[in-house]
Amino acid sequence: MAESALGFLRLARTESVGPITYRRLLQRFDDPAAALDALPGLALAGGRVTPPRIPPTAEIEREIAALRKIGGRFLFLGQPGYPPALAELPDAPAALAVLGDVALLSDAGIGIVGARNASLNGMRLAELLAAELAVHLPIISGLARGIDSAAHQGALRAGRTIAVIAGGLDVPYPPENADLQRRIAQGGVVVAEAPLGTAPLGRHFPKRNRIIAGLCQGLVVIEAAARSGTLLTARLAAEAGREIFAVPGSPLDPRSAGGNDLLRQGAHLTETAQDVLANLRATPSPAGFAAPKPPPIIATPDPQELARARAAIPPLLSREGARVDEIARRCQLSIPAIRAVILELELAGRAESLPGDRIISLEDP
Repeated sequence: MAESALGFLRLARTESVGPITYRRLLQRFDDPAAALDALPGLALAGGRVTPPRIPPTAEIEREIAALRKIGGRFLFLGQPGYPPALAELPDAPAALAVLGDVALLSDAGIGIVGARNASLNGMRLAELLAAELAVHLPIISGLARGIDSAAHQGALRAGRTIAVIAGGLDVPYPPENADLQRRIAQGGVVVAEAPLGTAPLGRHFPKRNRIIAGLCQGLVVIEAAARSGTLLTARLAAEAGREIFAVPGSPLDPRSAGGNDLLRQGAHLTETAQDVLANLRATPSPAGFAAPKPPPIIATPDPQELARARAAIPPLLSREGARVDEIARRCQLSIPAIRAVILELELAGRAESLPGDRIISLEDP
């Protein structure tokens, strides 16, 4: 068992280490072992009373062995095999558990998502579009009921598909899609951020949605209610620079409200596979993205400046959040010093980094 895999997974599974914190730890230290060695001290410097829990090596060895037993493997951010398009996200998952053809994750793909309580016509269109598009590129969806399931089924008829799930690879959800998930693992690939044995909860689905958004070259929305998870996926995809496509629907059907609103915002009106293919030609494909590289090592800031930063930054943070450049202007501190203190506060459970270089306080006012 490779020592590097053990180190990366131990770091990813450590308490208080989220995707952004993981990336920043590897920017500051040259390998996961060095980051793990320094982590308790960083957390204590940030005000934590007891160090975060770091899983023991034996625990991680069991997790890797269990995934290997069902035929899966891990991919780690910044390491060979990790999806290059997904790596572009600031909060890209530190570790992915995958089952199936891993090489498929480096191909350009198109996402198809939509309502769980989809209409028969919506599901027919999802299946037809997926079948026609899968001849050219993989279809990516979330293995949910309704539109997602129809898209996967259509893709398997003509090509290959990528299923991104909210729970562990060994917990098919919904349960009736267990056979569909098995077929996708045989003819495509299934991807999960959560560890084996994780039953999907509400908080897991937005995380899954960002992976769909990150993997795809473009995203097709077929039936989506206002303020739905589907629209969250579309927003995340748009923020990542992906092309957005939407199928128009009747204004009398609440399931059409989200898609129609996307069209008003400039999404490509989509009725056929050709509508999608014609608008992907000018879009950079994930296969053309630069291969992920280990982040550059960042030097430790001057101790005196670090002390000033530790005193100045916590009072400036709030639940509403502040950007790092705003903190730098107000405090007259260097960016490396600010990031070093923010890392300490994150590991202490006092702050959290969000995409867009925003930092929020997790402490009560």
